[in-house]
Amino acid sequence: MPFIDASAPVAVITGGARGIGLAVGRWFLAHGHRIALLDIDNDTLAQTATLLDEPGRVIAVHCDVSSPQQVQDAVNKVEAAFGRIDALVNNAGVAIFKPIGETTYAQWRHVLSTNLDGTFLCTQACASVMRKTGGGSVVNIASISGLRASTLRVAYGTSKAAIIHLTRQQAVELGNVGIRVNAIAPGPVDTEMAKLVHSVAIRSDYYDAIPLNRYGTAEEIASAVGFLCSPAASYVNGQVLAVDGGFEATGVGLPTLRK
Repeated sequence: MPFIDASAPVAVITGGARGIGLAVGRWFLAHGHRIALLDIDNDTLAQTATLLDEPGRVIAVHCDVSSPQQVQDAVNKVEAAFGRIDALVNNAGVAIFKPIGETTYAQWRHVLSTNLDGTFLCTQACASVMRKTGGGSVVNIASISGLRASTLRVAYGTSKAAIIHLTRQQAVELGNVGIRVNAIAPGPVDTEMAKLVHSVAIRSDYYDAIPLNRYGTAEEIASAVGFLCSPAASYVNGQVLAVDGGFEATGVGLPTLRK
């Protein structure tokens, strides 16, 4: 049985069963952390824990981040298993892409409760554990859609914009107790979900609008998250880092002028 360092730092990743969350989990494992993966999809979560095959270093906890009780129960399980929490990555999120007039209130609430409420609840629960060992780092996964409006994203974009301001609110207060809070705003990322919902035409449009002419990878997002949680970012607090290939910087970006 491999040696497990009981003093190794601990990272909690929500939405950790797949995509960006899983890539973030792998980054932390590669850099000496123990990790707790939280996800609402219990079957995929169990498969991911089996795939990682790191008993003693990985725990998988079923959790709906929009539920205050489930969040608190999950964090209690993490603390009982590992004894500490050093990093939290609020990655769990959902998206509904519909016109404003066709977005129902129930759909609006579903997106806001998962994306925004989940970020609030998980940070609140984990911060109380982080304080016991002198602090830590939180990274909230926002989106380029939180920095610039785009079609069909009234609920999703609004939730991500709110996360950006929530990040600043958290940074101002939690910084006083040694907890840094920052946000990542990914541009289009080549996840399985993107492959399902982005048609060939949509992908072509994105390639044209992004200066690097490609989607990002989950691993590139994970590297940025890891940096913000590392000692290398020890004086970075309350910031939003767009990891988007230059997408947010392009403004109007008239294709004709670029040719």
